[in-house]
Amino acid sequence: MHSASSIKQKFLKKWIMGLQLCNSSKKNMTIMERRKAIKLSADLALASVRNCTTRWSRALVASASQNDDNQALLQHIIGSDAAKHKKASIDVVANSTTSVAKKIASKKILKRSWGIRRVRKLSNVALKDPPYSIAKRLVKKRTQLLKNLVPGGESMDAISLIEETLDYMVWLRAQVDVMRSLARASERLDGK
Repeated sequence: MHSASSIKQKFLKKWIMGLQLCNSSKKNMTIMERRKAIKLSADLALASVRNCTTRWSRALVASASQNDDNQALLQHIIGSDAAKHKKASIDVVANSTTSVAKKIASKKILKRSWGIRRVRKLSNVALKDPPYSIAKRLVKKRTQLLKNLVPGGESMDAISLIEETLDYMVWLRAQVDVMRSLARASERLDGK
């Protein structure tokens, strides 16, 4: 395992490489284009430093590779392994979208069949939800929210989702630390 400072240094180096490429490719950028370029280069730098070994890092690469405008940036940040990572990432995303679609279709069918039965039950007796049912529903909602927040999370089971989320949080924290340090350094330079 690498030390936190070496990870942050690698991230900063790759992020700056991406920002330089974005800056040189288009001189007159709007604020929104600049924001998008900063986020994209930061995401790709993070995935690159992570060596695209996690689902979230592969999902970031796959998301970026769907737009042809990002190919140069992908090649620049990810490097010679960009084609390999891109193919693996696209396979992961393709598999996840088909399985998600199947799950959604299955859930809709189940909801329809359960909905009919529930209406009959509820019309007979007005029952309160037991506490475990409320807790289960709350966990389900939070899990779904987490799946939407973590890149590639839609296709993960609960255990994988927690592992990937923890890993993603650690790496996002490193990204935020680097960005804060860069902002502080910029403020100091502007203040002199």
